[in-house]
Amino acid sequence: MKTFVIYDIVEDKIRTKIFETCKDYGLNHVQYSTFFGELNHNRRQEITGKLKRIMKNDEGNIIICPVCDKDLRLMQVLEVLPDAGD
Repeated sequence: MKTFVIYDIVEDKIRTKIFETCKDYGLNHVQYSTFFGELNHNRRQEITGKLKRIMKNDEGNIIICPVCDKDLRLMQVLEVLPDAGD
C-alpha cells in the first residue's frame, strides 16, 4: 500500500538517520521531511520498529500513514512557482 512517512525531528543526527532509513526502504523523498512509496504491512511494521529504535527518547514525532489507491486518486497538489519575469 502507498505510504507517507512524515517526521518532525529536532536533533540533526537523528533526523539524518530517519532520512537514510526511509531511503533504505525505497521511499521517495517528496518534501523536506516527507517520504512516499510502496510498503506492504510487514515492511510498514518493520520500518516502524526501526524508526522507534532510532528515535529512542529524543524529541520529535513521526507519522506513518498508509493511503489506499482510491484516496490517493483524490490527492491534489498545489504549486506556486516564482514568476520568471521578475
